[in-house]
Amino acid sequence: MKKFELTTESIFVDGRKLYRIRAVKDFGDVKKGDLGGFVETEDNLSQTDDAWVCGEAMVYGEAMVYGKARVYGEAMVCGEAMVCGEAMVYGEAMVYGKARVYGEAMVCGEAMVCGEAMVYGEAMVYGCL
Repeated sequence: MKKFELTTESIFVDGRKLYRIRAVKDFGDVKKGDLGGFVETEDNLSQTDDAWVCGEAMVYGEAMVYGKARVYGEAMVCGEAMVCGEAMVYGEAMVYGKARVYGEAMVCGEAMVCGEAMVYGEAMVYGCL
């Protein structure tokens, strides 16, 4: 059974149409009916675990969020990036390209992780532009 659905609320980013998500069942700390952030397709967020995109956060392109990962605030995950495990991406952070954020790592503030960079373990990347 799916854990979220795409709503009709949408935004355009980089020429792509993203849809706000809504939980269709309880999981983790998310309750049925909770609104989430924005994804381009259902493939951007796993339907089978506790991962969640919320706030005004955006995930698009071939990017994927899964495991117990959280993307929130105004964060952006795009390209072929992956966020998984118990990782968190939040604030105005950006993860893009073929970057990977996993384990218990955090990317926050106005930090950018890009290219083929890997942030993992208990690492924290943060800062201002």
